[in-house]
Amino acid sequence: MIHDIMPGTKEQLDKELTAAYVGIDPTADSLHIGHLVGVMMLKHFQIAGHKPIALVGGATGMIGDPSGKSQERNLLDESTLRYNQECLKKQLSKFLDFESNASNAAEMVNNYDWMKEFSFLDFIRDIGKHITVNYMMSKDSVKKRLDADNSAGMSFTEFTYQLVQGTDFLHLYQEKNVKLQMGGSDQWGNITTGTELIRRIAGGEAFALTCPLIKKADGTKFGKTESGNVWLDPKLTSPYKFYQFWLNTSDEDAERYIKIFTLLSREEIAELISTHADAPHLRSLQKKLAEEVTVMVHSREQYEMAVEASQILFGQGTAELLRRLDQETFLAVFEGVPQYKISQTELQSGIKVVDLLAEKAMVFPSKGELRRTIQGNGLSINKEKVSDPELVVNTEFLIGEKYILIQKGKKNYYLLVVE
Repeated sequence: MIHDIMPGTKEQLDKELTAAYVGIDPTADSLHIGHLVGVMMLKHFQIAGHKPIALVGGATGMIGDPSGKSQERNLLDESTLRYNQECLKKQLSKFLDFESNASNAAEMVNNYDWMKEFSFLDFIRDIGKHITVNYMMSKDSVKKRLDADNSAGMSFTEFTYQLVQGTDFLHLYQEKNVKLQMGGSDQWGNITTGTELIRRIAGGEAFALTCPLIKKADGTKFGKTESGNVWLDPKLTSPYKFYQFWLNTSDEDAERYIKIFTLLSREEIAELISTHADAPHLRSLQKKLAEEVTVMVHSREQYEMAVEASQILFGQGTAELLRRLDQETFLAVFEGVPQYKISQTELQSGIKVVDLLAEKAMVFPSKGELRRTIQGNGLSINKEKVSDPELVVNTEFLIGEKYILIQKGKKNYYLLVVE
């Protein structure tokens, strides 16, 4: 998990209980899995006996960080900021102990609290004079933006970002004795500006540790799917979809991710990798990765429901299992499946299956084809085989009082939605 580490960091951590922080952007009310690397760093840090601090970048979230980005951010109002902060803390509580009386209990801070009173004159007098433009220009994040064939250039706001982030480190060093900042490898320049400010203004020593930026083996961005970010909030990404994301990772990615996103020991991971290499088609590595992360982020119960839901699509599901799914999971499993609307009143009096699926909902082009499919044992309703073409379908067939699942052959699903 370590990309760069400043000399002396290990000695500092061996010497005493040390406080370290990771910055989190509060522009949304949920973390996504891109944040998980930093969160796992804090979690390991706390397990090792040190004190983790999650810094919500209320002030820095209002301006752009030039690291790897080409756009500036939008301004957030304070009430949105506070709401997002509370939501993030609730999610982080699944990973970090904020509540106990332990000396290394986690804390959450918001840089807006000390930045909002900072006037521009105070800033350039107390901070700006200590760091030269030459020093700031030497940072990779700045160089890349200035060297890029980019007509937009780089704003003064973004150029000074490293000073703002450095001010956070200085503040936390002075107020909470924080001696280490951690983050992604693209943050190295910003973090070391902070250590430099601490050296020049406070005469103190502080340290930096970064983790590699996680990319997929094919070079594409980690944590993005066709429908956008993979969120930790179950309302934004269902536990089923969350589980599926990890389950569907490539062998190469799964081998890297299991080291970063789980707390399994080196021995357990080595054994899993070896087992997987012997029978990659069983995807044991992906299954274990998906289990560990889903249980940690959601719960054992949600993980089990996601596994059961996955079985439904691959033929092992039962009618009983189907009825146990909550509505969110049910709809997530059958997302993209063709839907047909039927009226509640018609269903109350009952409709013959041949009329229902060849006239009301055009699942079959003709009643003849439907009858042949039933004879060939190829039609299921709610995961139960239909053997009688005279079968009457009524409201008793409804799942969650709204849906009927039709399966034609092994892989063709259709959803009847009752209105």
